[in-house]
Formats: sequence, structure tokens, C-alpha cells
Amino acid sequence: MSQNQESPARYTITAALPYTNGPIHIGHLAGVYVPADIYSRYLRLTGKDVAFVCGSDEHGVAISMKAKKEGVSPQQVIDKYHGIIKQSFEDFGISFDNYSRTSAKVHHETASEFFKTLYKKGDFIEEVTEQLYDAEAKQFLADRFVTGTCPKCGHEEAYGDQCENCGSTLNATDLINPKSTISGGVPTLKETKHWFLPLDRYEDFLKQWILEGHKGDWKPNVYGQCKSWIDDGLKPRAVTRDLDWGIPVPVEGGEGKVLYVWFDAPIGYISSTKEWAAKEGKDWEPYWKAKDTKMVHFIGKDNIVFHCIIFPSMLKAHGDYILPENVPANEFLNLEGNKLSTSKNWAVWLHEYLVDFPDMQDVLRYTLTANAPETKDNDFTWKDLQAKNNNELVAILGNFINRVVVLTNKYYHGAVPSPSTYSEVDKETLAELQKYPTILSNSIERYRFREASQELMNLARLGNKYLADEEPWKVVKQDEERVKTIMYVALQIASALSILSEPFLPFTASKLKDMLALDGGLKWNDVASKRDLLPAGHQINQAALLFSKIEDDTIQKQLDKLEATKKANEQMNKAVTPQKDIITFDDFTKLDMRVGTIIEAEKMPKAKKLLVLKVDTGLDVRTIVSGIAESFSPEQIIGKKVTVLVNLAPRALRGVDSEGMILMTEDTDGKLVFVNPDTDGVGNGETIN
Repeated sequence: MSQNQESPARYTITAALPYTNGPIHIGHLAGVYVPADIYSRYLRLTGKDVAFVCGSDEHGVAISMKAKKEGVSPQQVIDKYHGIIKQSFEDFGISFDNYSRTSAKVHHETASEFFKTLYKKGDFIEEVTEQLYDAEAKQFLADRFVTGTCPKCGHEEAYGDQCENCGSTLNATDLINPKSTISGGVPTLKETKHWFLPLDRYEDFLKQWILEGHKGDWKPNVYGQCKSWIDDGLKPRAVTRDLDWGIPVPVEGGEGKVLYVWFDAPIGYISSTKEWAAKEGKDWEPYWKAKDTKMVHFIGKDNIVFHCIIFPSMLKAHGDYILPENVPANEFLNLEGNKLSTSKNWAVWLHEYLVDFPDMQDVLRYTLTANAPETKDNDFTWKDLQAKNNNELVAILGNFINRVVVLTNKYYHGAVPSPSTYSEVDKETLAELQKYPTILSNSIERYRFREASQELMNLARLGNKYLADEEPWKVVKQDEERVKTIMYVALQIASALSILSEPFLPFTASKLKDMLALDGGLKWNDVASKRDLLPAGHQINQAALLFSKIEDDTIQKQLDKLEATKKANEQMNKAVTPQKDIITFDDFTKLDMRVGTIIEAEKMPKAKKLLVLKVDTGLDVRTIVSGIAESFSPEQIIGKKVTVLVNLAPRALRGVDSEGMILMTEDTDGKLVFVNPDTDGVGNGETIN
């Protein structure tokens, strides 16, 4: 069933549709969009016919929840975040041929027609089932409007469609102790009619197509998850929902219902291709229906089941469409050791990154590619971004280009010199250079983008080593003809880098082409086949820095920002002690609290937690034993103004009478903090009312 074309006539590349319920962060970029962009840019450079499509996913519960939370309409939510997301993709050079949105008319029409085709063919099961209903909100609860205890792992905050703790796919009715996220109430079961796609009918097809046809070429994480699903036995999945936001179910009896977002969203790839083809004056159908088209879905691992089980079953049921040749899903990216979380603001947002690191998109692209979570979850750290920038982009790639361009301008006023006799080293270096298009292609076409990024850096290392070994700055004093050859060879490497770096570092490649005065006519395979990428006599421009060093204080600011986020989250999640029983004003007036000053402090012998204090209360100097020794040394608190409860009955602690109590609280780290007056001039003995 696999197409496995040696040389496809065209490529359809899709990238997962992002939800328009928030902006884009580095996890999205690393997991889906940079790999998809590298692959698409590479294909174009090799002369392939490519349709690289995506769009905003603007339906479903996530949007409704965001709208309710922000007190606005779903349309306002999607318009806001569609704009932010689209701009972020443009800012980071994600070269979609078309970026659409599922609220577009062409998408509504395409999804509706798709549903009606399957409906007319009798591919759906129509069933009346019991669904969770919120009587207070007067609506059925879609999956994400329900939380409860996962029946498989016991996690108490599982959603109605998935447990994010164990990864299990659920139905809302599976949850133990379900609760409505709208009203907070306990939902009841109520009958409702829906249409289901009977996935069990497609088990044999999926076994043949995936388990037999793609055992050798799909990534183990993708293949393994598909096998697990198929081996467990597939069940019918609802394709409609009781919601007021989405594409209306386009058949009789569908009033008040919409297409379930997982059914509607992948059809967004088709509608986006239609939109692109209409603008380009092309026929969209070959990109989705021709056998000599290669289709690849780029997604994160949380979307594997939708793109490998459900969407292919839909395409198979329809009958007119080709199937994806590969679905190279990435694992998840963590941030500084913790899982990325939109709700907890534990993320690096793309639009914020560009404020702090202007014109440094390629630094982030390169770091995310070099550390991509291709086979397992990986960690992004700011220190690693600094190291990748300073030790690789600046010190290797940037350094080589700068030396080549500066020396060419210094020795030849920017004109590419004519080579004379080639040494063995020159021949070997040029031969090595010509291998790199194939080396990089082998990695890219197997979706090994990390590996490819390091091979690109190895090409820059080749150039650096060549210059360091040949030392044209020394040789020029004795043999100017030899230096012409050295610089000619080095310029060929620089030209190759301007072409081969484009999929990974598009902004840098553009700057480098400007520096070398290249018009963009060179293609990927020219590096292997052309003798003169930059011919003798070609005039280049002046050097400009491709990369700038990132200093420690810049990185520290980012770490401080994350630390502040962590503390804010801890404070938000900190369990607040329940309110005590109500007291009267008369009860409160019995407390005599005064401003005091600690004038002496020493540790209580053989007591880890206790300090013996002498406190001037304004009334007298009295002894107070306080359990603060683990938070403060005696020297730290002498002279400290404090709040003292002075009319507390004396109590003997380890043989010392304590005549009062110091008021304290705790910060988010559990560290004790004095509750004391913060204004100068408040004297000892002043009462606190």
C-alpha cells in the first residue's frame, strides 16, 4: 500500500495545525515547524515541486474554553491568536506555501463535503449514547470541559479525552469523579445522538499499511504507538459533538451539533492546499490524489494517533485520496528540566524571544535543531543556546566566513582570485566539499535533522581547518600565487555554505549570499557538480558579522525570568491554611501587639530550632524563646524591629520562661519572614491595632 516512490513528481508537506488559544513557543517550533521547514526548503533547493501547507486550528473545545476564560467571543480569540501565530511563523522563516485557517469558507465547505461523502456511503454509525451534561450550564460537556480521576493511573486532573500524566486516550464517561470545568458541578448522564467512524472496520487495512508496509521506514516511536493502538483493538470514534462553536453537522438531525475538531482539523490540510492552488492558478487535486505524490505529515507525538490511525481511516473511507508516505513525529521538548506548560507560563514564547534577541532567529532555529527531540524527550536550556551560539555559530561558521571575506577584500579588493596550481590538499578539500550535498541529503531524507545540522557545521569546520593549515596571512609574504589558490578554494566553501545552510539558517544564508553577491541562482546539487560556484573575477561585498556573541548577563536575565515564573507558580499553587473560626471584635482587642526591637540573641543549648531573645517592647525588656534558629543566626537579627504579642501567658521552654511571641510568616520557599513595621520612626511600645 506504500507508494515508496523513488522520484515523486510532487510533494505535499503538512505541519500540524496549531490551536489558536495561545501564542507559539519553542516546543512547537522544535517539535513540528522547524523540521517541516528544513525538509521543505531542502526539497525546493533540489528543484522539487512542493506544497508546504498549514493553518490555524480554530474550532473545538480549547477555543471555547479560552473565550469563556477571557470573557470574549470565540471569534475574538481566534482572530487575536491567528494573527500572533502567523506573525511568529513569518518572523522565524517558516516558509509555508500557504497558511490558512479552519474558519475560512473553503475549509467549512471542504470539511462539510468530506463528511457528507462518508455519510452517503454509509461509513458512519449513528448512535444515541449517554454523554455528560452540566445541568447548571445547560449544555453537554465536550471532553475538555470535564476533569476527573484517570481510571488507568489514578491521576486526579485527567481531561475527558486524555490523561496527560500517563498519556492514555479516554472518553469523558470513563473518568472517576468527573467535574464540570464550566460550573464546577458534578455532571449527569443524558442521552444525545452522534455519528461515529467505525475504526474497527479499518484494522486490517491499518495492519497491512503500517505494521507491514512501514515497519522499516517509520520512526520507532511512531510505529510503536500505532502498533499498540492496533493491537489493543480499535473502537468507533465520534465525529460529532454537542457544541455551538465549529462546523455545523451538514445532514438532517445534526442541528445544534458540530464536527468534532479531530475530524475537521486534518481536513484543514486539504482546504489549505485548495486555497494555495487557487492563488497560484494550479490544480490542487494531484497534491492529494495522484499516486506519484509523496505526502509527509510533521507532527508532535501527541498527534500520532490522529495522523496515523484516524485521518488515514477517513481518507481510506473516502476513497479518492493518497496516504502519507511518512509521519516523522518528534517527542516533547522540556525547558530547563521541566515540562513546557502554557497555563503555567513555563515556556519561551517566540514573540518574546525576538524582543530580547532581535535578529537572532537562526540561533534559536539552530539550537532547537541540534538538540531536537527526534527519538526521545529533550531539554532546552539557555546555557546550551549560549554555547551553541558562541562555540559553533560564532566560533566556527561565523569565524570562517569572516576570515574569507575580509582577506578577499584585503588582498584582491573583493574580486575572486584566479587559482593557479592545485596542491593535493586543495584537491582533497574540494573533493570533500563536493560530498556534502549527498551527506546532508541522506540525513534530511531520513528525517535526521539533528545529524544534518552537525554535518553542516562539519563543512564549516572543513573550511576553518583548511585556512588554519594553509595560513594565507603568512604565505602571502612569500608566495602570492599560492594564496590566490587558497582563497579561491576557501571562497568555494563559503559559497557552498550559503546554499547548504539555507534550510537550517535561512536568515544567515540570505546575509551570506548578499556578502558574496550571489543572486540565488545556485541550487543544492550545484555544490556537487559545479567546479566554480564563485568564478574568478566575481566581485563580492564587504564583510558583515553573521552572528554576535551572547554574554553571560543576557542569559542570566532569561534564567531570572524563569525563576520568577517558578516562584509565582509555587505561590499560586501553595496550599493556603483554611480560615479559622469566626471571632468578634472584642476577641481581637484582647490581643496586645506592640512594636519591639531585638537587642540580644543567642542559641538555646542543645536545641536546633530555638533562639533565646531579649526584646525591648517599650514596656520592658523581656525574654522570648522563638523557633527561628534554622532561618536566622543570632547576628542577623540583633537590632531587628519586630511585632510582639506581649500579653501571651508566659511559658517555660527548656527551663527558660518565654514572655511573648514574635509574629512570623513564610515565603514560597518555606523560609521564615518577620512581620514587622517597615516605616522608620515607629518607636518601641507602639500598639498595633
